[in-house]
Amino acid sequence: MSFQAYIDNVQTKTGKSADELKAIAIDKGLADESGLAPGVKAGAVIDWLNADFDLGHGHAMSIVAYIKGKRN
Repeated sequence: MSFQAYIDNVQTKTGKSADELKAIAIDKGLADESGLAPGVKAGAVIDWLNADFDLGHGHAMSIVAYIKGKRN
């Protein structure tokens, strides 16, 4: 599955775009505009996405990658 397919599936599952999820992560202190917030590990974002949106590991990792700057 391509990166874009993961991002598309995340939006279908959550009703939120990758940009919206990044904004929520920033509000929660998990990220900032340049990537993950200092001291935050990917596991914290994965745990949040699983708890709040029931995303599995692969889909959550696509959002982590998106937050870190991957766009294609």
